[in-house]
Amino acid sequence: MAFLSCLAWLYVAGRLWQDAQTRMILSGLLEKSSGNLPKVLSVEDKLRNLGCIGIGRKIAEAEMDLTKAKNEGYLWGNGTATGSSDKKKLLAVIGVYTGFGSRLKRNTFRGSWMPRGDALKKLEEKGVVIRFVIGRSANRGDSLDRNIDDENRRTKDFLILESHEEAAEELPSKVKFFFSAAIEAWDAEFYVKVDDNINLDLAGLIEMLEARRSSQGLYMGCMKSGGVVSEEGQQWYEPEWWKFGDSKTASLQSYAHDDISVGSWMMGLNTTYVDDDRLCCGSSRQEKVCSHA
Repeated sequence: MAFLSCLAWLYVAGRLWQDAQTRMILSGLLEKSSGNLPKVLSVEDKLRNLGCIGIGRKIAEAEMDLTKAKNEGYLWGNGTATGSSDKKKLLAVIGVYTGFGSRLKRNTFRGSWMPRGDALKKLEEKGVVIRFVIGRSANRGDSLDRNIDDENRRTKDFLILESHEEAAEELPSKVKFFFSAAIEAWDAEFYVKVDDNINLDLAGLIEMLEARRSSQGLYMGCMKSGGVVSEEGQQWYEPEWWKFGDSKTASLQSYAHDDISVGSWMMGLNTTYVDDDRLCCGSSRQEKVCSHA
């Protein structure tokens, strides 16, 4: 019995020793691997992580929007402007809207405030580009298109919008194509839109723009105040008048009039509005830089 008791004691002692060794090994492994285990996140940590995920998602969406905008022509591509970063920035690109039936008006402008030939080239060397802006005929390649091409070969003062169909009801679309094409072709401080029923005091306009050179995000013009015209048949009637006054205007939505469209686009940008009555062509101010033709 004593012998058997001794064996039982040795067996129990051995098992206890093995258990102790096992616990020591497991404890060591846990200590080594504890640094790799995920820590318990606080509420603040979880919110912080969710915020990073949200920001990452917004960045990805913005990159997609930028890619889409570049593909649609709203951002610079591989045109003259991007390849001429070493050149001095132009002061202004002035686009004079014109149509197929406005040849006499164009000739009148060329003989008055708008330089032509070598004088136009010298003006460009000084930093001001002027172009008549026109789209293409609905019947591509017809006599309307050929006449414009012939006139442009002689005068070299057109910006032809190949992707735009020239029509009175397409003026809001025309302004998008104009700004896109102008930015693609020239790097300038200002991009100016002028209707073909306006005479410019070119020297006065240049002086005005020079005074604001290097200003960021300016939207200058003769600003109209008051409600959007909602009565059909009235001048400047806007069929989608009900969309104004809320966040829906912060997009490249085109409206019935090109000036309304541009004004609505500026609402979505960090733009500084400059209401300068020198740009009010119908005003009686002597210092105005434009007048109705």
